[in-house]
Amino acid sequence: MPSREEIHNAYLEGEAAVVALFERTIGQLAARVQALEDQIAKNSRNSSKPPSSDGLKKPAPRSLRKRSGKKRGGQPGHKGQTLRAVKHPQHTVVHRVERCEHCHASLEEVAASRVTRRQVFDLPEVTIEVTEHQAEVKECPACGGTNRASFPVGVTQPVQYGPRVKAQAVYLNQNHHIPVERTREVLIDLYGHAPSAATIVAACQEMEERVKPVNEAVKEYLVETEEPLHCDETGMRVAGKLHWTHVASTERGTYLVVHSKRGREALDDIGILPRRQGTAVHDGYSSYNQYPEVKHARCNAHHLRELIFIAEQYEQEWAGGMIELLLEIKEAVGEAKAEGRSSLESQQRSDFEGRYDRLIAQGFEVNPPPPEPAVKKRGRKKQSKPRNLLNRLERYKQEVLAFMYDFKVPFDNNLAERDLRMVKLKQKVSGCFRTLEGAQTFCRIRSYISTSRKNRQRVLETLVMALTGQPFYPPFLRPPPALSG
Repeated sequence: MPSREEIHNAYLEGEAAVVALFERTIGQLAARVQALEDQIAKNSRNSSKPPSSDGLKKPAPRSLRKRSGKKRGGQPGHKGQTLRAVKHPQHTVVHRVERCEHCHASLEEVAASRVTRRQVFDLPEVTIEVTEHQAEVKECPACGGTNRASFPVGVTQPVQYGPRVKAQAVYLNQNHHIPVERTREVLIDLYGHAPSAATIVAACQEMEERVKPVNEAVKEYLVETEEPLHCDETGMRVAGKLHWTHVASTERGTYLVVHSKRGREALDDIGILPRRQGTAVHDGYSSYNQYPEVKHARCNAHHLRELIFIAEQYEQEWAGGMIELLLEIKEAVGEAKAEGRSSLESQQRSDFEGRYDRLIAQGFEVNPPPPEPAVKKRGRKKQSKPRNLLNRLERYKQEVLAFMYDFKVPFDNNLAERDLRMVKLKQKVSGCFRTLEGAQTFCRIRSYISTSRKNRQRVLETLVMALTGQPFYPPFLRPPPALSG
């Protein structure tokens, strides 16, 4: 607000000075009101805010997908997941007819003409089995030397838990985010026996060490693969301080890392983008663009959310038109893929590019640059949200439309966001990690679990494999010579 002195001086200077002061003050207040309204209007549907920030006032769902015209439920050809009877059950219980329900005559000696069958799928009672390993000790009659047989690999303590119990503890704690004490409760309820909290933590640390070679192999694959690389990051509390979980992944492999930094320093330390020359899909965070050797593609799910916000909050037609255009291009690319084509026709592509440029120009017409401030300040001039988005859409047009030029590039970066979802779920359950070592253990085990899932493996089985010294290697990776064969 102008001071009393500024108002008095404007009054003395005359009508023009008063009008200028009034317009400047109203403009500043209007900008402030707009910023506050924008802040209130943002939610998980029209911005990058997480759904948890919506609270109890969640926005009504409004999908951008077009109606397919199909009926709800399973479609023709859908296999379904109906429980089906097996030919050879483990147990068969025969229920005999002893008397006629009509005349009460005895039927014990009468042979059954047929039987009706019903099968019950259930679990047997499970208990922990104890295997005692006895290593013989013999005295050599020839030389008097003492000889002792060797214990199997992994049997190192007088009393210890085996790989399956430890794998289940890791599975519950790391895959399903169940805290250590509750993991013990689950094991007690299931088996009447539970490892100590220290044993569960030690099992997670052992698992981390066992899967380390697989994660390192996945990392090298992510550097060299021609598949589009998905990159993203999210904040997490570690030892009371803000850290960042970074993800680099494809449809076949996942690599998660926790780092104290978010930007270039962290990406250099991780060591994937600095050595990569293929395509990287991301949300446009500036640090990703600092790698010129990488071919960049931008997430259009982020663009759609911003465009929805501008169309609703600012009521600008160009934003709605851009939403329709991006979705139309996505549909055209999908149809071309279904037909076996590797690209759009040149005329169709040119038409899309022309519409894109016209919408950008239309947007700039209704969002002129801000006026020069009375007092120049360092840095870039503050602009409205519509104009900021327009600048990015114009400057990074090739990255925004990368999915149209190269069919291998996806429309959005949802894969990376899905890979980070478990990190946010862990944060919801536990709130934070008490130590950096615990956060690193979680990320390394989650990387192995995610890679296993992407290659259609049962997680618990792959965890047992790791603890027995034979971790799962996806077919596209080369296992170390000691593990091959």
